[in-house]
Amino acid sequence: MLKGLGGLGDMAKMMKAAREMQEKMAALQKDLETITVTGESGAGLVRATATAKGELTGLEIDPSIFSPEEKEVVEDLILAAIKDAQAKARERHQQEVRRLTESMGLPTDMNLPI
Repeated sequence: MLKGLGGLGDMAKMMKAAREMQEKMAALQKDLETITVTGESGAGLVRATATAKGELTGLEIDPSIFSPEEKEVVEDLILAAIKDAQAKARERHQQEVRRLTESMGLPTDMNLPI
């Protein structure tokens, strides 16, 4: 179609590739909102759930740890579970971005704004 127009054909290909990349990045953004990870502490006594974007969506606490004299321990376990969930969310986010860049033939260490 654009044969014989020199660089315009290449420009059209680049524009198409850019649109495809933009669509894939938008789809990944949406996926990251639905992918969940769970962090835990205290051998599972406290569990925090977050999206791959790092948004905390749930917190489960085993009732056996509720004791007034254990307040500081419970607080530490909650913080540890949240931090674990956030770390797992960052890791999953990076995995998904690497998967996307690899599928598009881009360097996996390319820093995409996702």
